[in-house]
Amino acid sequence: MTKEISHGERAHALLSASGSPRWLTCTPSARLEEEFEDKDSFYSKEGELAHEIAELKLRKYFTEAMSKSTFTRRLNKLKKKTYQDELLFQKEMLKHTDTYLDYLKEITLAMSATPYVAIEKKIDYSAYAPEGFGTADCIIIGGDTLYVNDFKYGKGVPVSAEDNPQMKLYALGAYLEYSFLYSFKNVHLSIVQPRLDSISEYELTLDELLQWGEEIKPIAQQAFKGEGEYVPGEHCKFCKAKAVCRARADQFSALDDFKQMQPPLISNEEVGQALEKAKHLESWIKALKEYALKESLKGNEIAGWKAVEGRGSRNYVDQDKAFAHLKEKGIDEAMLFERVPLTVPKLEKQLGKKEYRELLEEPGLVQKSPGKPTLAPASDKRVAVTNEVSAAEDFK
Repeated sequence: MTKEISHGERAHALLSASGSPRWLTCTPSARLEEEFEDKDSFYSKEGELAHEIAELKLRKYFTEAMSKSTFTRRLNKLKKKTYQDELLFQKEMLKHTDTYLDYLKEITLAMSATPYVAIEKKIDYSAYAPEGFGTADCIIIGGDTLYVNDFKYGKGVPVSAEDNPQMKLYALGAYLEYSFLYSFKNVHLSIVQPRLDSISEYELTLDELLQWGEEIKPIAQQAFKGEGEYVPGEHCKFCKAKAVCRARADQFSALDDFKQMQPPLISNEEVGQALEKAKHLESWIKALKEYALKESLKGNEIAGWKAVEGRGSRNYVDQDKAFAHLKEKGIDEAMLFERVPLTVPKLEKQLGKKEYRELLEEPGLVQKSPGKPTLAPASDKRVAVTNEVSAAEDFK
């Protein structure tokens, strides 16, 4: 069997599970991304730290006889981690990793017998995707069910477990690893995203999983060879080549087609077509600017553009000392501070969900208002609204 590894030791396959939404749709993208280096950021390092804290908690509860002092010492070491001299740890990490642990506890405590649990488990799914491997956050096997669980600390993009290719690849790897030891018929996939108050679950049979694995084999072979057609779309968001990919550029230049429309007003159908082509334009322009700035700072010329110094900022050398000096000079302390009430979401975060509900929601001191109408793709799961519905509600 392959060993359990820590989060910091993770490596990445060409056909990575996390990148599968891209290479299963745009097969040449996996090889194209090889030309670009991996970039760390404060947010990626923050997520990595949250995973390490979660891993420590899971190991203490499920797999290791760890004393309180050992746990505290390891946790304190993690709390000191920095990125570019900025401390990564935030107190809310403890709460959010508890949410993840509590969810996994619920799964195991409901089982009639002690389950098998593997944490940060390196798995191999190369039987389905060439040289494919990855690390599953937590694998649980109990009864006739294989549970594959993923912890996501990010809050920018909600991720669903439903038919999720990353999770299914992890499940295939877990099947290959454990099927000779355990007999299971069902697969349960879950993604815990606590900063978005989201726990997404999806179930399928083992037969359905294996059938999907066979279906993706030829696609994975094509991706490994760098063959196939470039297909721009939603999956481009996290592609390392997104700024300078020609297929993506051609997608947006296709807006020129609308110059050929003869009637002075375009139809609703044409409005939909234009929006479909332009929906990722803003993120593409942002990626282009980031790429152009990086190249300019390297000394490479970007025609018509250059890197310049942006607007600076002013900060106190020592805020307490500065304010004390101002008060000595007769400045009223009231001028130095603003008293701003916390918004409902911020107050909920401070109080915690339970106390917030008891103190504010249950006594009726908070009202929930419907969100302002916003445009979304037809595939969005929210119910469509119209002015007629709003008018009827106003009349009531």
